[in-house]
Amino acid sequence: MEKCYFCKGKLTRERVNHLHRWGEKMIFFENVEAEVCKQCGETYFPPESLALMDKKTKLLSTPEKTISIPLVTL
Repeated sequence: MEKCYFCKGKLTRERVNHLHRWGEKMIFFENVEAEVCKQCGETYFPPESLALMDKKTKLLSTPEKTISIPLVTL
């Protein structure tokens, strides 16, 4: 993909952090390969990155580390 679907901005290949949701599970992935729009910030993941996140989520029994995330109810 060369241009953003939404704003037609230029995409660049980067490593990003991503909060991945799988049913009731939420897992924070670091250093995920993605294409990011320089104009609007939209992130696109290649099929290989998505497959790897899904696989690691399904097989997750013990995370590498745990982080604290504030939760605010509106």
